[in-house]
Amino acid sequence: MSNDSPPPGQPPEDDPFLKKPQEPPPQEPPPSDGPSHDSPYGSPYGSGGPSGPPPYDPGGFGGGPYGGTDPYAGMPPLAPFGTRLLARVIDALIIFIPLALISLLAGGLHATRSGTGEWDNFTNQVNTGTQWIWSVIAIVAYVGYDTLMTKKYGRTLGKRWLKLRVGMLNDGAVPPTGPSLTRALVLWLPALICCFCLWWLLIIVTILASKPYKQGLHDKAARTVVVSAAR
Repeated sequence: MSNDSPPPGQPPEDDPFLKKPQEPPPQEPPPSDGPSHDSPYGSPYGSGGPSGPPPYDPGGFGGGPYGGTDPYAGMPPLAPFGTRLLARVIDALIIFIPLALISLLAGGLHATRSGTGEWDNFTNQVNTGTQWIWSVIAIVAYVGYDTLMTKKYGRTLGKRWLKLRVGMLNDGAVPPTGPSLTRALVLWLPALICCFCLWWLLIIVTILASKPYKQGLHDKAARTVVVSAAR
């Protein structure tokens, strides 16, 4: 028997039955260059997301409540107002034209002639016809379209064609369901229920007057911003 054996009750240090398997050290996930919120268009603030590489600057946003000293740090250019307005007109027509055609086929559009034979009155029943039915249909169509497109892609078709995007102001992510729905409701609900022209005028004024991010009332409610996109 060897004299080097350990004392009774003390197993050797290299006893394989007493050693615990060593767990591999935790590995940090590689930085993702993929789109945020599963959007095929990615984040409007760049490919890195809140903790990714430039052009995102995690400390660069927001005067006021959003933090940071430079309100534009890490952001692409804000969307020009004219381009933004044109994108909204395109989106409105994308919904209006099918609704108008359906209403026409259903007898929901009518016009009357004056005694001189000229058209003097054209009533659009999409919102006023069999009134409450068409109002509900219009609200669901406009709000649903805006919500789903913004949530999934960060842009509607009009914004996509004109290379604009909507992002969350704090990190540039594609807006999730809550902000997307809030944005659509504030944008469309008052206009479709009671005050179409007045509400759009108010939205336009708030975009032009808002500093520094050119946010309309719907952007302020959802804490979103509209920016130019390279693709």
